[in-house]
Amino acid sequence: MLVLSLTDVEDLLDLDQLVEAVAAAMADLSAGRASMPPRGAATVAERHAMLAAMPAFLPSVGALTTKLVSLFPENRDRPTHQAIICCFDPATGTPVAVMDGTYITATRTAAGSALASRYLAREGATVVAVIGSGVQARAHARALARLPSVESVRVAARDRAKAESLVGDLRVLGIPAGVASSVEDAVASADIVCATTHADRPVIRREWLRPGSHVNSVGYNASGEGEVDSATIADAVVVVESREAALAAPPAGAIELRRAIERGLIGPDHVHAELGELVTGVLKGRVDETAITLYKSVGVAVQDAAAASLVLDKALSKGAGFNVEI
Repeated sequence: MLVLSLTDVEDLLDLDQLVEAVAAAMADLSAGRASMPPRGAATVAERHAMLAAMPAFLPSVGALTTKLVSLFPENRDRPTHQAIICCFDPATGTPVAVMDGTYITATRTAAGSALASRYLAREGATVVAVIGSGVQARAHARALARLPSVESVRVAARDRAKAESLVGDLRVLGIPAGVASSVEDAVASADIVCATTHADRPVIRREWLRPGSHVNSVGYNASGEGEVDSATIADAVVVVESREAALAAPPAGAIELRRAIERGLIGPDHVHAELGELVTGVLKGRVDETAITLYKSVGVAVQDAAAASLVLDKALSKGAGFNVEI
């Protein structure tokens, strides 16, 4: 069985190819061509944490995978999300590879947001705000800065020192980034807002968003209010990866959507589209230049399968990783 480390995965995974692979996976999911059961998880109550299993079969690329991912939001000295992905031969069920999934989780999530922004952000969007300073914030800044019209990235976080550190790293990569004076200031000045927190109360409020703003929200919390307020949910054109996944109970669903439904502000039919439906043109994304649009991501296993397939194919062609007998 092939083993691929974090360094291997970082070297092998191309971000531009990943965005296109995620687009194809989303189209397959919405068209019913992929198999993806609901996410299941064991909870670690004393740490407000969980270990989730995310299996998927993506026939279009021959990917049969399961990701095991831990979410420990109280981590400070290591990522809050840590994962491995196991790949199986879809013809025989034989395990063929295991690879680091931590980098894949961050990068495929950001690729999903970049893809959503392609369909939902206003044409000519120039300013991106990233709320947060962790792994997802970094991945989103890198991914969104690659959009053709984007000229600057503004970072805002609870810990200003961490925001400044992230901005320094982004500038080394050639990304035009700066620190916003506050979250409100970052949101109010942006065309595209990326919320990448574990907040259990809103860091995005409707009154801060200017007309035509697009929001990508990838933060996960199983309780509280979530990182986007209900007023934004109610006003926005909402797009998700999967209606079934986004509207499900924890650990699969989006707490923001559930809270808005519980308050009678929206119904389940408020979700405008799945991302795959935008990719295939079954439904349109932005149709009004002044509308607020929201991509609420909960993370889906077909994205991991698509990313793992890219990594595995390149690893086999380049002779990367090492083999072990199990």
